[in-house]
Amino acid sequence: MSTSMLTLFASCPKGVESLLATELEDLGASEVTQTVAGVSFGGSLELAYRACLWSRLASRILLRLGEVDSSTKHKLYDGVQSFEWDEHLDQGSSFRVDFNGETPDINHTKFGSQYVKDAIVDQLRDRHGWRPSVSSKPDLRINVHARGKTAFVGIDLSGQSLHERGYRLEAGEAPLKENLAAALLLRAGWPEIAKAGGTLIDPMCGSGTFLIEGAMMAADVAPGLLRTRYGFDKWMGHVPKTWLSVLEEARTRRDAGLAASQVKIEGYEGLARIVGRARSNIQRAGLAKLISVSQQELGSLKVEPSLTPGLLIANPPYGERMGDEASLVYLYKRLGEKIKQETPGWQAAIFTSSQALIRSLGMGPRKNYTLFNGAMSCKLYLYDVRERQAEPSGATSANIAQHKSEFKASTPGGEMFANRLKKNLRLLGKWLKKESIQCYRLYDADMPEYAVAVDVYRDWVHVQEYAAPKTIDEDKAHQRLLEALEVIPGVLGIPENHVVFKRRERQSGKKQYEKLEQSGDMLEVQEGQCRLLVNLKDYLDTGLFLDHRKMRLRIAEEAKGKDFLNLFCYTGTASIHAAVGGATSTTSVDLSNTYLGWARKNMAVNGLVDRKNRFEQSDCQEWLKQDSRFYDLIFMDPPTFSNSKKMRDVFDVQEAHVKLIQLAMARLKPGGVLYFSNNFRRFEFADELKVQFKVEDISTSTIDRDFQRRQDIHRCWRIVK
Repeated sequence: MSTSMLTLFASCPKGVESLLATELEDLGASEVTQTVAGVSFGGSLELAYRACLWSRLASRILLRLGEVDSSTKHKLYDGVQSFEWDEHLDQGSSFRVDFNGETPDINHTKFGSQYVKDAIVDQLRDRHGWRPSVSSKPDLRINVHARGKTAFVGIDLSGQSLHERGYRLEAGEAPLKENLAAALLLRAGWPEIAKAGGTLIDPMCGSGTFLIEGAMMAADVAPGLLRTRYGFDKWMGHVPKTWLSVLEEARTRRDAGLAASQVKIEGYEGLARIVGRARSNIQRAGLAKLISVSQQELGSLKVEPSLTPGLLIANPPYGERMGDEASLVYLYKRLGEKIKQETPGWQAAIFTSSQALIRSLGMGPRKNYTLFNGAMSCKLYLYDVRERQAEPSGATSANIAQHKSEFKASTPGGEMFANRLKKNLRLLGKWLKKESIQCYRLYDADMPEYAVAVDVYRDWVHVQEYAAPKTIDEDKAHQRLLEALEVIPGVLGIPENHVVFKRRERQSGKKQYEKLEQSGDMLEVQEGQCRLLVNLKDYLDTGLFLDHRKMRLRIAEEAKGKDFLNLFCYTGTASIHAAVGGATSTTSVDLSNTYLGWARKNMAVNGLVDRKNRFEQSDCQEWLKQDSRFYDLIFMDPPTFSNSKKMRDVFDVQEAHVKLIQLAMARLKPGGVLYFSNNFRRFEFADELKVQFKVEDISTSTIDRDFQRRQDIHRCWRIVK
């Protein structure tokens, strides 16, 4: 059998067929024909062995015995019995039937498998008086592929799927199969880049699949060398001498390839345990000489300029299995920025199922290919990285503070308001520039007749009108508002459409969290070392409480190496500061899925992923009763009042704070700190808590320069055991 021509079939992921056909031709296959998710070909038994060992792309290699009539289940039974099964199985063999497809009267794979099994067992029992056993881990796998009235019967020479190379015993979340990863590298031109001395980088390497497959290509290592068994091992037609010859040749090529290869392959991953998993896989594959993996978040990715330009490849989350697609827009945006900043002159390849997300990269692909990740249609986008990413253009807060506008208002009142804005800019200007502050309060009803708050967010302005007292003439108040809105763009040197206006009234319950618009517009701003997303239009609040800036920066300084808990987390800004500041873990709890989704976006835009940053949708008080973890640093900023339908009872911070703080303190590690804050003007801190714990009012130290006029904007306490 080793010298005769066999009819063979290689299955593969959809979209890989043409690559697989070329690969098989290079191995020596003849009569190569592509079909959906596979390639049929001819060759000797030696070629079949070579395909099992060397194919980087095939899922299975099948020896086709023939095709049979499957127009009825009885004809299928008879057709299967036409083959001589004692040439493939002996009395001590175990087998299983893998049945796929449908016939006119079989539409369930289990029933199809049963009919084929019965045909084989009945033949051997009737002819020889013995029957082989059926096993889930068999000596031999028999494959039947039904296409209506015709079924193809074959022997599975591969056994377990060929994508299971043997090096990846541990995989991360939503891993790519190894043969699909190899296909993506081939489509991206990695073998040619490697031959030219280029570098391979994966900035989100997970368990290291791209890195290992790329190294095996560059060093001429057969992908099947680590496998301990194949489907032909106990097949009656197996010729060990031929197999051992193919195997020895592959080992010789591997040793020579590893000794000669000078290729550099680098991976980056944010979480230490995933880095350890990747390194274990690399070590198991015997490729530690060629591959290095470093712990580095995407947001802080740095590629050494000394590396020879090559290929950057990544398989970022798609949204379907690993989180909300909307929150991933910002992760893709960050990835695009890093590619342009760190790898000018390189090639880049990004694999994803989402065209919406790929647009967020801000790069134009030169080509794309459709491939399937399981049943999911995806695309590989290829890029020539030509230019270094510049910093975002537009006015900064410091520029606004230094603006020398000659703007003149049309009314005396407007001129008075404009002068106050200019004065405030002069007073804050040096401080804003020194501290690199982009978001700040410029004006807060400094003049009672202009009862507005003016907040600057980079080159945008958010204006809120306070409800005027009933003693103020409504028409007069409206006129002053119009005067204020008129002068703001001219004084600050921004377009009129960059001014967003809202009227602020006393809110109750969840009304303050209800949508005012449906724009979905997010503006990225900088605070300290963090990127944060604000929405100036859709809600009364923007997603960033400016008065808590100093508190967030304090958390960033104290969080390094600590487990951080953020209760009533809102959009997670304190958690972002903690994570960027080096927290070991962050946990963010809020009742609103909307704001938890926003918090995830904030994590993503900083290049952080959810692996060590947990988000919990829950009533904080109920969650604390059930949580069993302990934390080094806790921040709690509850609302004044809430009657959300998601809560069991109405929430009132004055009534609830004792129990809340006690529950939170129970989750605090020895030496840990709880920061408790709220903005209820008449709030009184309970004396019984001052007896139980060491409580320090730190409110004054948490109010920054732009809120000095509003010392009562919030209260804050530091609490330790």
